[in-house]
Amino acid sequence: MAVKNPRKAAIIEKFREGGSDTGSTKVQVAVLTDRIVHLTEHLKKFKKDHATRRGLLRLVGRRAALLRYYARKNPAAYRELIQELGIRR
Repeated sequence: MAVKNPRKAAIIEKFREGGSDTGSTKVQVAVLTDRIVHLTEHLKKFKKDHATRRGLLRLVGRRAALLRYYARKNPAAYRELIQELGIRR
């Protein structure tokens, strides 16, 4: 199944490790980071959008859990990934 969002497809293409890899930890973190950045920009404009703020906090929590897992399984690749995505840790 093809990804309809071209921005998401470009992120998957950049971070995937194999031919049809769309669900590895690295790809999931990259896609979540893009969504987090997008929602953060939205909330700068619409400060009272509390439903979006709640969704953003869920995404941040999910990304944090994936990053903890990735740091435990592959510390060198974890450091490289957070540097490439510009995530503070």
